[in-house]
Amino acid sequence: MILSEPTDCWPQRETCRKHIPNRMLQIFSMKVSQISVNCDFAQLYGFMAVRDYLDPLRNYVFNRSRDDPLIVQQGSLIEMMGPKRGISFNSSVLLEFDMRIKKGEREEDDLQLIDGATEYSDRIIPLKLFTDRINGSSGAVDITSGLVCRAAEATIEVAISEVCNSFSLSLSSFVSMNDSSEEILLYSGAIDKSCGLRRYVLAVMMNTWMHLKFKVDKKGYQNYLERCCCFKTQTHGHIDEKINLQMASIFVKVTWSTLPVTYWSPQSNGLLGIPVSGQNT
Repeated sequence: MILSEPTDCWPQRETCRKHIPNRMLQIFSMKVSQISVNCDFAQLYGFMAVRDYLDPLRNYVFNRSRDDPLIVQQGSLIEMMGPKRGISFNSSVLLEFDMRIKKGEREEDDLQLIDGATEYSDRIIPLKLFTDRINGSSGAVDITSGLVCRAAEATIEVAISEVCNSFSLSLSSFVSMNDSSEEILLYSGAIDKSCGLRRYVLAVMMNTWMHLKFKVDKKGYQNYLERCCCFKTQTHGHIDEKINLQMASIFVKVTWSTLPVTYWSPQSNGLLGIPVSGQNT
């Protein structure tokens, strides 16, 4: 949300030509495509993060400690924790990962699912959805990504209040991708009290609409409820919307911003000009 409320627009805020849409990488999903554990479910922990030229520190897509693993099975989606900011794709992006399967009490008994780093560039990521399989010693993970040209950064914040009864909530976003609409699962879980969901950041193509779909399932009901809200892409500012349900109220805030334009410099150090070591964000 760096440029959501800029003070230096030119010639003016409504017709700003200074803060323009940029090329962004959008990760649509992560899936456990193969797993060597001979059981119905496995406990997954570790991280997957991206580094771009906008900020060389890790921008986490998945980040779980060994004490708080994610329960997965072969073929299931991995719940993404980020990214925390938009991923600039004016230059190559470095994808780092170290994901493990918890086996017992001792960490030395755990299995390495995948470990390493790979480079994404516009020569690899085409102007359509692209699935890359990362193979490891104990399985594989599929990453589905896409290059979004002329994109703005949408930061989605969701707060749930006035909860009368517990219910299950699924939140998905639908964004345009080359004349098609692709779904991104943002949240799936139980709601039993007023709370705020974690912040979500998406790359949305200009002159399109971002759709948010809330699917509410209350125990004991035969049918679930669906509510949708739509937001037209902007370069600046924010939009609020409230959804009133029988069991709760849902407040949605979408903040729009553009990313600063950054390019690789020959004087940069490290892989792709990005230092691999350093503090994590």
